[in-house]
Amino acid sequence: MPAVLAPYVAITLSIMHFVLAAGVTLHVLAHNRNPGSAVSWIGLAWLSPVVGSVLYLFLGINRVQRRARSAGAAVPDETVVASSPPPAGCAHLAGLELAARRISRRNIQPGNAIVMLANGDVAYPQMIAAIEGAAVSVALSSYIFRADKAGREFIAALSAARQRGVEVRVLIDGYGGGYLVSATYRKLRHAGVAVARFMHSALPWRMPFLNLRSHRKILSVDGRIAFTGGLNIGDENVIAGNPHHPVLDTHFRVDGPVVAQLCEAFAAQWHFTTGETLAGPAWFPSLSAAGDSLARVITSGPDQDLEKIELLVLEAIGCARSSIQIMTPYFLPDDRIITALALAAMRNVVVDIVLPANSNHPTVDWAMRAHIGPLLAAGCRVWTHAPPFDHSKLLAVDNVWCFVGSTNWDMRSFRLNFEVNVEVYQSALVEQVSAKIVANQTTRLTATDLEERSLASRLRNNAAHLMLPYL
Repeated sequence: MPAVLAPYVAITLSIMHFVLAAGVTLHVLAHNRNPGSAVSWIGLAWLSPVVGSVLYLFLGINRVQRRARSAGAAVPDETVVASSPPPAGCAHLAGLELAARRISRRNIQPGNAIVMLANGDVAYPQMIAAIEGAAVSVALSSYIFRADKAGREFIAALSAARQRGVEVRVLIDGYGGGYLVSATYRKLRHAGVAVARFMHSALPWRMPFLNLRSHRKILSVDGRIAFTGGLNIGDENVIAGNPHHPVLDTHFRVDGPVVAQLCEAFAAQWHFTTGETLAGPAWFPSLSAAGDSLARVITSGPDQDLEKIELLVLEAIGCARSSIQIMTPYFLPDDRIITALALAAMRNVVVDIVLPANSNHPTVDWAMRAHIGPLLAAGCRVWTHAPPFDHSKLLAVDNVWCFVGSTNWDMRSFRLNFEVNVEVYQSALVEQVSAKIVANQTTRLTATDLEERSLASRLRNNAAHLMLPYL
């Protein structure tokens, strides 16, 4: 570059940096209500010339709210009326039921049968059998859907259902399902199955899926049987197959009136992605009682459902009287959750948090160890379990209420991902969830364990903790 041009280039870049950073600042102040996040993005824009502004353009702007709000009106809203109080033994959770109704805008549904399924070994055969028995409709949403041995069995069942005239809709996340290439998407499309990739685009200005993902796992068959939980579709979830990196998980089969709420959650996202409305008895038949569980679906996402699952978790913690049991693969919640759990322990609620000794994301493990100090100081009990890595997401309160589904206990799941959970009042399922959590309380972490780590480990953990909003 000629020396005479260098000053003009520097001035041009300086002006560009000022304009971009100022634009980011104004946009953040107008749209970001989280002070910590807002300060981080504004600081990055000013301190990282041009690069910080470009990162905000791709990762910091929530482009889905307007589209999601219009999509939310695509399926009929359930009329929310006064619900029945919780069953005997749950009277102290009446406030939780009221809060859940107002947060979710859904009624609690009696008469459900909900069965816990362990890993792909148990869940996959039941899910495939349900698809093979479908008469009118199949709806499947998954964050990860591999085209490996396990995935090919699902692809074959879905393709066969389509060939015999069943209406089939498959939604795969645009990032988790394969960003550059999705063999599953290609195979299903080739078989004539209606399949879509959630928030997927190769265009740089339409890439919010990098940070906003559909983490929901829903399978609905004929609108009468549903499966949901934490289980993705891939060989790593079939433990009998001795995968190289096995992943344990917990899934649930659901029968009864609450299935309609899971179908509604799928239909809203399908409309958001494709513009097609799913309605009528093929997707929403009349449902009769199938069991004795009271249940309700809670959805959340960076749209009109913002923070709904986190708010319900906070209310459940606040209502707890004797015990709070948590099992999650990743534990990086915000200060509101940390404070609520610490206060629960201080009022003599037994708080047990079960985590993997090593997850599949080392950076998250490091940050977690720098995050749990206040909980240990308040008297919460933190446990780790040995490999294989367990991807289950479970919460039980007072042995009478549980909350299960796709949501991890981190800021990504609570704020950025589209998630779906089911709350269940007093039933055999609550006891099973509680028993699984207790069975994984292998090694108890103490404040001494954290303090005895080397200086290098503590510095590494604290550095990872600084990335908390982005993990």
